[in-house]
Amino acid sequence: MRDHSGAPGLPTLESVAALAGVSRATAGRVLSGSPRVSESAKKAVLDAAAELSYVTNRAARSLVTRRSDSIAFVVSESEERLFQDPFFPAVLRGAHRAVSDQSVQLVFVVLANQAEHEQFFRFAAGGHVDGAMFVSLHGDDPLPTRLREVGIPVVLSGRPFRPDDDIPNVDADNLTGAELATQALLDVGCTRLATITGPLDMPAAQDRLAGYEAGLRAAGRKVATSRTMQSDFTTEGGFDAMNHLLRQRFSPDGVFAANDQMAVGAMRAIREAGLSVPGDVRVVGFDDSPLATAAHPPLTSVRQPMEQLGREMALLLLALVNGDPVSTSVMLPTELVVRETT
Repeated sequence: MRDHSGAPGLPTLESVAALAGVSRATAGRVLSGSPRVSESAKKAVLDAAAELSYVTNRAARSLVTRRSDSIAFVVSESEERLFQDPFFPAVLRGAHRAVSDQSVQLVFVVLANQAEHEQFFRFAAGGHVDGAMFVSLHGDDPLPTRLREVGIPVVLSGRPFRPDDDIPNVDADNLTGAELATQALLDVGCTRLATITGPLDMPAAQDRLAGYEAGLRAAGRKVATSRTMQSDFTTEGGFDAMNHLLRQRFSPDGVFAANDQMAVGAMRAIREAGLSVPGDVRVVGFDDSPLATAAHPPLTSVRQPMEQLGREMALLLLALVNGDPVSTSVMLPTELVVRETT
C-alpha cells in the first residue's frame, strides 16, 4: 500500500491531513474525537481516513486525549469467594455488555489483600484506566477516595460505607427486599424468625438486616437478637450459622438468609438435622441467583437485577469519564420470587 504522497507503507496522519486539505493538528483532533473542529473539517478528515483505510493508533491517540479507553471492574474479595458466588459473574456480564459496543476495554481486577490494593492504586494512578467500578467493598476502604483524589472517576456497587460520602453508586433496594422476605415468612405462619446476615462491614448486609428488623416491627414482633447470626455470604457460612440456630432451645421455624449461597447452606444443615424444608423450617434467600432454581426444593428468594446493576454501574462510570452530568446514586428495585421453600 502507498500513502497519499506515493511513498510505500501504511497511511499516516500526515497523509490523511494532506488528502483532507487540513493541518496535521486538525486531523489529529478529529481522529481523537475532539469537538473543537468544524463540521466541514470533520467530514473531510473522516472521508480521507476512510478512503485511505487509516486506523487510529490507540497509543498515539492516548497521548493526545490522555485516555486509556479502559475502565476497571474491581472486586475486593478472595478468589475463592469470587468464583463461588454467582452474583459476581452476573454483575460483570452486565458491565461488559454495556461497554462492549463503545470501544472501551474492561479490565477485571481482584483485590484480595492490602498489597494488591496498593498495586492497583499505582496501576490506576499511572493512567492505565480511565475509571474504576468497585464491587463488594468492606468497611471504609480508602482506595476509592484515593483514586478520586488523583482524578480517577469511581463508581460503587452499593451505597458508600459512610453516610456523608458522595461517591456515585448503584444499589439494589436491599431494605425493601429484606422486608418482603420477612413478610413472606410471617404470612405463612412462622412465629420464630431468624436471620443469617452477611458481613456487617458491608452496607448491603447492614441494609438487609435493617429490612428484616423493620419487617418484624411492622408486624408487631420483637427482634430476637439471639436469632440473628452474622456470617460471610458463603454456603459453608450459612451451614455453620444454621447449625448454631438449630442448637438453640427455641430453634427457628423461619429463616431469612441474606443471600442464596447462605440459604442453600442453611437448607443443608436443616436436612442433616433430620428436619425438612419447608415442613419444619421455611427459608428465604436473596439475589434470585441460579442457585435458587437449582436448590432442592427450589428456593424462595428476593430478586435483585444483578446484570442491570453491572450495566448501570458501567454506564454511570463512562458518563463520569466523559464529563457528562450524572446522578450521584441509582436505586434498582427488588422483588420476591416465591418458590417451594415457603
